[in-house]
Amino acid sequence: MSDIGGPRIAEVKGPVAPGTIVEIKAAIRHPMESGLRKNKDTGELVPAHFIEKIEAVYLDKPVLKATWTGSMSQNPFFRFNLKATKSGKLKVTWTDNKGSSWSQETEIKVQ
Repeated sequence: MSDIGGPRIAEVKGPVAPGTIVEIKAAIRHPMESGLRKNKDTGELVPAHFIEKIEAVYLDKPVLKATWTGSMSQNPFFRFNLKATKSGKLKVTWTDNKGSSWSQETEIKVQ
């Protein structure tokens, strides 16, 4: 399905001072089908297909783990706060209930 993927993490404006709380914004294109919606042409249920896990790793340490269900909206966007302690990579990985996963990295600069 070509309308899936394209994960994005908004660039963190920096450099920031050590200990600064930065807002991380991330999104991905995904249909987020719950498995409860009927196809309007056939009347059959559209199979469930949704992001079920999100993980964020900063400086090789997990900083966010989330479990989602099919109740999230299409093309989900989320944000979270992160304490920037050192310069390094932030990697966010999305995994769906069919086993596909996508990752995106961004550099956080601390000075």
